[in-house]
Amino acid sequence: MHTPALRLPWLESSDSFPPVNQAWGPSSEAPGLLAAGGALHVDNLKAAYRQGIFPWYSAGQPVLWWSPNPRMVLQTADFKLHRSLRKTLAKFNITPGCEIRIDHDFAAVIQACASSPREGQSGTWIVPDMVQAYCALHSAGHAHSVETWVDGQLAGGLYCTNIGAAVFGESMFSRANDASKTALAALVALCRAQGIAQIDCQQNTAHLASLGAREVPREQFCASVALATAQKAPQWRFDPVYWQQLL
Repeated sequence: MHTPALRLPWLESSDSFPPVNQAWGPSSEAPGLLAAGGALHVDNLKAAYRQGIFPWYSAGQPVLWWSPNPRMVLQTADFKLHRSLRKTLAKFNITPGCEIRIDHDFAAVIQACASSPREGQSGTWIVPDMVQAYCALHSAGHAHSVETWVDGQLAGGLYCTNIGAAVFGESMFSRANDASKTALAALVALCRAQGIAQIDCQQNTAHLASLGAREVPREQFCASVALATAQKAPQWRFDPVYWQQLL
């Protein structure tokens, strides 16, 4: 039986996003794909995240907007601190020259993430327009970097989007053993200390699952985002006392 081709809505810069339940389903060639086109300016990105939508595309493609079902989410209470990482954090916490910095060099973090392909991918989705867009989002106070510094050098880190009390993980990188995991653990500790229950992980990977992330239905995810975005944003600073949330 012939299956009709799915049509993808094209967005002009001022268009609203389609309802997320119109995203392509699991049997399609691109599950979760919702729309193409539109703009990456700050207000549009904020509107997207509030609705459970994020941009993800490669060089040579138009902007593509996604809302997967199910959605990969890390409940901060479920974070799995494996023995090896626990040892790393315990040592990190007492070693001179080792520190977590927040938003110290956001541009360096996103550029490093752009040079580190996602698990299972050969290229980067953090194309120059995405770098520019998220640097603008950072300047507007809605994108943040969590950075692992060792002896004055940026050893690893991650960046995330934040609206209200909703935190959306984007990408991470590492230049030293466990440096990105240390940054993620710091983000979890910060979130626990400030009452943030979940971190969006967007898509399922074995690495994220090993750390305690799991899939939830999109409807449940979007409902939780709607509640969280209406709440007060956390203070983006890291106090070493936050390690007590994990250790």
